Amino acid sequence: MVQIDSILPLFLILWPLLGALLVFLAGRGGLRWGREGTAILVMIVQLALSICQSSASLGGKLLLFGSGLRVDGLSALMGLLINGVVLLVLIQAARYMKREEEHGLADRKSLLLFYMLVLIFTAAMNWTVTTNHLILLYVAMEASTLASALLVAFYRKKASLEAGYKYVLLVIVGMTFSLLGMVLLFSAAQPLLGANALLLTHMGQVARLVPKNVALVGVGLMTVGFATKAGVVPFHAWLPDAHSEAPTPVSALLSGLIIKLGAYGLARTVTLFAPVLSGIAPFIALLASVSMLAGIIMALVQDDLKRMLAFSSVSQISYLFIGLGLGTHLGVYSGLFHMVNHTLIKALLFLSVGAVMYATGGERRISRLGGLAGRMPVTSFCFILGALALGGLPPLNAFLSKFSLFLALGEAHLWWAVAIAILTGLLTLACLVRAGYKVFWAPAAGDASPAAAEVREVPFSLYISMVILAGLCLLTGLFPNILYPLLESATRAVLTVW
Repeated sequence: MVQIDSILPLFLILWPLLGALLVFLAGRGGLRWGREGTAILVMIVQLALSICQSSASLGGKLLLFGSGLRVDGLSALMGLLINGVVLLVLIQAARYMKREEEHGLADRKSLLLFYMLVLIFTAAMNWTVTTNHLILLYVAMEASTLASALLVAFYRKKASLEAGYKYVLLVIVGMTFSLLGMVLLFSAAQPLLGANALLLTHMGQVARLVPKNVALVGVGLMTVGFATKAGVVPFHAWLPDAHSEAPTPVSALLSGLIIKLGAYGLARTVTLFAPVLSGIAPFIALLASVSMLAGIIMALVQDDLKRMLAFSSVSQISYLFIGLGLGTHLGVYSGLFHMVNHTLIKALLFLSVGAVMYATGGERRISRLGGLAGRMPVTSFCFILGALALGGLPPLNAFLSKFSLFLALGEAHLWWAVAIAILTGLLTLACLVRAGYKVFWAPAAGDASPAAAEVREVPFSLYISMVILAGLCLLTGLFPNILYPLLESATRAVLTVW
């Protein structure tokens, strides 16, 4: 692989920060749609640069900015997901958050802060996936936590402030365990590797050099931290409240992107220890299997659409963990494949719920909705397609990633985990299709929300992002080879030992 010194990795971190300043200036200038238009324009440029970055990585080039920032196949894949989803979410948020202002749930200053925080959040996410330094990985993840926590508490109501506080408290405490694990592994490897022991590119060497008992403790601590960031049971307590109390566009970012950082951290560190320490794969498989089943069971009993999707995220993120925890080529590939699919699907589902809330005056209780399909055909189609995709129904995208994961688990002879994963998929399908039927096709209940009787399809600017995401779910399901170069490059980047 050709190594190229490039300023692009640094620019992808600094450009959103500069964009936040531009949003501030545009918003303070009182320009109509100034903050929204500026934020969207910044993200269009950001996505274009991410595509250039991915193209370079597919061409066998490794982009470096000194020894601190490094873009390989996994970084390029994550950058595409982060910047693409943020752009699509911002397109819907422009109209959605304007309605929040009209309803008195936001004001001019808070909306200005909203768009600035989204761009700061984007910068922190890009920093996380390009840093090559173990401790700075922790710092960047915590920066993304702080930025997203302020977005969770956006409404400044008691429930949202409590959700934001719980999110910050639990994730910071959990990630402290990861920091302890990192320090422990560095202490053991430093006499042999020197300062290189702190570089993610040398994590594979650390896995083979440190004593096994030290490695087990360090890996256990890091797993706790990354599982907390991802919302895996039993470290998930922050996730349902944060997802449900945040503005719906923020919920799409949390479920689509922020919890993936936990999986990214696992891939960069713990995954490389799996071939060396035989107990890691069964341990993570057990942890993920419990989380899968518990998450979807809790989702089944929810009446709130956003809480239902939040608990399903607890379940689905576990598919990523179980694949990455195997440490095999097929396991890592299937875990990353499902990461891409889950990002697209969950962003689609949350944006669809946002459209329902926009059209019904904020109603999101399943028991108070019904019969919306005839009046919201685009939204109903997008939601049910996302529901079928997340349940693993062919020919949609998650079917292939889940099937490849089943093969990886079978290859590792973890047949009990295969059975739990299949059962979870069936329950996911039942949960989301049931919710979709009740909201869009079943007759409205007697106590249905009065606003639901006057529902109309949302404006084009609210459903265009949903249509794009739905199209991507169908396209990557019918033509999965489109993703193969990106996923193969990312898998090799994870498993490379320097």
